[in-house]
Amino acid sequence: MFESYVLWGCSGHAKVLVSLIKSQGGEIVAFFDNSEVSSILPDVPVYVGEAGFNIWLNESKNLLNVTGLVAVGGARGRDRIKIQNTFRAAGLKLEPLVHPTAFVCDTATVGEGTQVLAQAVVAADSKLGDACIINHKASVDHESILGNGVHLAPGVTVCGCVTVGDNVMIGAGSVVLPRLKIGPDSIIGAGTIVTKDVPAGSVFVGNPGRPLQ
Repeated sequence: MFESYVLWGCSGHAKVLVSLIKSQGGEIVAFFDNSEVSSILPDVPVYVGEAGFNIWLNESKNLLNVTGLVAVGGARGRDRIKIQNTFRAAGLKLEPLVHPTAFVCDTATVGEGTQVLAQAVVAADSKLGDACIINHKASVDHESILGNGVHLAPGVTVCGCVTVGDNVMIGAGSVVLPRLKIGPDSIIGAGTIVTKDVPAGSVFVGNPGRPLQ
């Protein structure tokens, strides 16, 4: 890899990305966070908010080989997209990050800044949008389409020909049955079995999945 990275976010998900990047020979040169937090790497500074990001930009001489990644998980897809747009405007590279133990079919499409983590599967003709997180052991079966800012928690199964809207969060161990549609800005609780379409902005839980009242 031998790439330089900056991460926006300096907590749990950042630790996962740091481990992956370092294992492939990459280097973390800066963290950004919206709060004043301690760095998870003792020799790498944390800059606070957009003001801190601008300070770092002014200090940096060569951004051509620096990739920006968003280390913000959960139901914060809009935040991930906003931060990626900030990186893009600054001229940073936005590339997918795929763990070496993950499988991504050569007919699948993976968007900018999307992260496919350990033992995840992205099957034939699937399309992943920008700034998605496909967490450990999650799977996206054939011809499924995920919008921008989607987060699949560990162990999620998205069956074939499913459409997932922008900024959806699907909790750990959930299953989405084939050919269903999950509307944008929805949250699927951990362990939910989705057996019918989910309207935009819904919170679904249970087996079978139902709207949270």
